[in-house]
Amino acid sequence: MSDSFLDSLPSRERSKWERLKLRSPAEYAWLREKVRERGPEYAKDEMKRNAEFAEVKLHLETEPSVQEQAKDVVATFIDTQGMDAALEGMSASAKEALKKGQFEVAVDVSGKEPKLAVKPTTKPKEKHGSSDAPMGNVAEVYPLKAALQQQVMASLKVGGGIAA
Repeated sequence: MSDSFLDSLPSRERSKWERLKLRSPAEYAWLREKVRERGPEYAKDEMKRNAEFAEVKLHLETEPSVQEQAKDVVATFIDTQGMDAALEGMSASAKEALKKGQFEVAVDVSGKEPKLAVKPTTKPKEKHGSSDAPMGNVAEVYPLKAALQQQVMASLKVGGGIAA
């Protein structure tokens, strides 16, 4: 279920709506059922995975060498396997940016589970006059498919980018 109206709200209001959604009876019941079905072992695995993603996010944002290493893995995968094997549902301009190497690897935490994603870094063309697009730090993020995500995570651990 997508909350597209949340994208148009300021961050303070967005976080308020997200907290309300988490407190809703349906969301609470879903989380309770998830824990009941999967048990405490699943919770431990999920905590470990979340810690790994938090560490990867920190290193991607603070260390340029780790960002370059992740970009190289994604670019190599796209060259060998193709764009469709790595990502899905991209616009033509985003595909062009990826082909040119104008992207960053980031951790997307907008869903229920964290995922590695690519964010095109092309600068928008300046328009003279009024603009329909919102101003600010808005960028589309495209999640990586599972095979590429595992490959990037493994390369960061093995390559010495993050402490294993």
